[in-house]
Formats: sequence, C-alpha cells, structure tokens
Amino acid sequence: MLIEEIRFCGHRNIRSLHARTIEITKDPNLTLNGDCIIGVSATKSCSDLTSGMKNKIRSNQSFIEIDLIVEPLIFKIHGFGNDNLLLTHAHDIVLRKSNFICNRTLSLSCNFSAIHIPRKMVELLRDPSKQGLLVIGVE
Repeated sequence: MLIEEIRFCGHRNIRSLHARTIEITKDPNLTLNGDCIIGVSATKSCSDLTSGMKNKIRSNQSFIEIDLIVEPLIFKIHGFGNDNLLLTHAHDIVLRKSNFICNRTLSLSCNFSAIHIPRKMVELLRDPSKQGLLVIGVE
C-alpha cells in the first residue's frame, strides 16, 4: 500500500455540514459558505501529491483508504480512484460521495461526507491552533 500524509489546521468557521463532499485546502481563510471544508493551511493539494500516488489513484481498480486524524480521534473514510481523475488543483483536495470529476477530486464514491464527521472532531477543528492529519493509503 502506498501512503501519503497531509497536515492541516483548524479554523473557527469550520462547520462540516456538506452532504456530498469533504475538502481540505491550502488556503488559510475560510468563510461560513465553505461547509464541506474541514481544514485549512494544508501542506499539500492534489497537484502536490507524489507522481506514484497520483498514478495509483488514477486507476479504476484503486481502493483509497483515508484516515482523518484529529488527536485523540480518528475517522476512517474510503472511496475509489478512477482513470479520469486529473489531480491538478493547486490548493484543494476533495473527497466525493458522487462520481463527479474535476481537478480537485481525489476520491469518488466515498462512504462518508462532511456531515458524517463526528461532531466532537468538528468541535476540535474549530480551534485554529488544532492540527489535523489526512493519511491517504491506496492499494
């Protein structure tokens, strides 16, 4: 399994209410409209992933396991890759319950979206000093 880690920070405007997506962004700011965003100031976006990771994700056979870690909590998400994924966005990473593809999409047909993230974890992420970790593993 190939693994890549992305660190990000919390923000006071994190709501985590979106029913179809989860997003992290390299941008440091967040408005209340970004209800799918669970982290800001991320260390990587889609375009920053290693070429090996991108190649693994760009396969209809790839199974993607994502651990969302906000100490002391861990939330496990899984989804699927696709031959048509672009993985070129310079600021964002989006996990989708749907099969919509754009340059921000990392994973399709995910089992969870932002609304499913435990509220205790969301409360922790509302603290700008709190750090989170997205661990992406691809078989």
